[in-house]
Amino acid sequence: MILDATVMTFDKPEAWQWLIQFCILATALLLGNLLRTQIPFLKKSLLPSALLGGLLLLVFKAFPGCRELVNKSVMEVVTYHALGLGFVALALKNNKIESKSSTMKVIETGALTASSYVIQGIVGLLVTIPFFLWGKKIFYAAGLLLPMGYGQGPGQALNFGKIFTQAAADQGLTFAGADFGLSIAATGFIVGSLMGVIYMNYLRRKGKLSRKKIADAQVNKLEDYEGKNEIPDAESIDKLSVQVCMVLFVYFLVYLFTHWIQGMELGNFGEKTLKPMLWGFNFLIGTLFGILFKWILSRFKKARFIKREYINNYMLNRISGLCFDVMIVAGTAAISFDEFGKFVLPFAIICALGALVTFVYVLYISKHLYPDYQYEGFFSMFGMLTGTASNGMILLREIDPKFETPAANNLVLQTLSAIVLGFPVLLLMGFAPKSLQATWITLGILVVFWAGLTVFMLRKKIFGKKTEDRSKK
Repeated sequence: MILDATVMTFDKPEAWQWLIQFCILATALLLGNLLRTQIPFLKKSLLPSALLGGLLLLVFKAFPGCRELVNKSVMEVVTYHALGLGFVALALKNNKIESKSSTMKVIETGALTASSYVIQGIVGLLVTIPFFLWGKKIFYAAGLLLPMGYGQGPGQALNFGKIFTQAAADQGLTFAGADFGLSIAATGFIVGSLMGVIYMNYLRRKGKLSRKKIADAQVNKLEDYEGKNEIPDAESIDKLSVQVCMVLFVYFLVYLFTHWIQGMELGNFGEKTLKPMLWGFNFLIGTLFGILFKWILSRFKKARFIKREYINNYMLNRISGLCFDVMIVAGTAAISFDEFGKFVLPFAIICALGALVTFVYVLYISKHLYPDYQYEGFFSMFGMLTGTASNGMILLREIDPKFETPAANNLVLQTLSAIVLGFPVLLLMGFAPKSLQATWITLGILVVFWAGLTVFMLRKKIFGKKTEDRSKK
């Protein structure tokens, strides 16, 4: 009887629904990688295979009868959780600041990341507020999804897109926030890759960059796979299983913590702003819990309660890479064009202006922030600030294949400082959609905040000259 019940249970279509969706994602990712490796134009474009896979699913959905096979709700859930799990895996890594990356330079790189989010938000609001005032063509706060799509990627674009959709609905407005945010994120990957490659080739023709072989950089060394005193690859439990279990355990703590906060009384601001937004902070809370978990492990090791190293950076890199690849495919596949025609003009203007301003701003700051490796710093940051960190690494590897400059380290280690400096922006994301007045206030705060971060990064250029002039007098 038990066997018959089991057979009947797994024989139902419902038992296969989630697995089929993951099979679809895997197939799309493989096909995207096949296209990128076999078609010269796509290979030169540096577009991520995951993005190509997601675009294939978008095309697939356009055929009659195929749309229902790709479940939009499942894709959104996968995008949401893949973002959080990927950040947890990155937070668990043992990252140390090497001599070629100073602590201050890492903080300054985090400031560049945060200030770029801010200026993207300013650009977005300067487009969507006028469009709203001139006929309610789009939700007034929608421009804040530009830094979420360009700067943060599909995960955060989806999270805050849903929050904005609900905020608009509460005010009697219609706004497909999730689709708008995900469309910006997909455009960001294309912008970051194509603009980066075009500018790189321009610099090469001008003789400012030289071509380098990247074959050596693609070969992992033994120390990349395993650190000192690590647990065996396979004993009573496989080493990969340990890494996956640690990531899932930390992510489970994220759920417990968020659920606990939801049950607390936090006043008017907490109930209307913080609580609805808290679930969207899964990546941020996961990062903090990952750092805390790693610190506890280090205390146990120091007390000799744990004698072996459980954290393996190489495997955690692979886990985060898998999560982000899946996130990109699922996030792109989740885009729906049903409401797209209503905001196509502001969408096009936001994406174009956002790309141009980000390019010019990051290029200017990189010139002063990284005087010894200006272009390496620029390509790594521009790729990340329009796509993901992997886009930045791909562009960087084209001109610095062995990561000999501090640019790669800066990109990896700036995450914590960027989260701390960019946290006010995330709070404003929950405040701005409450009303048009709140959005105007948010715009003013962003301008002041951006000015402060920019002055901090250029302090040597600004105040150094004044000090020099005074000494001459």
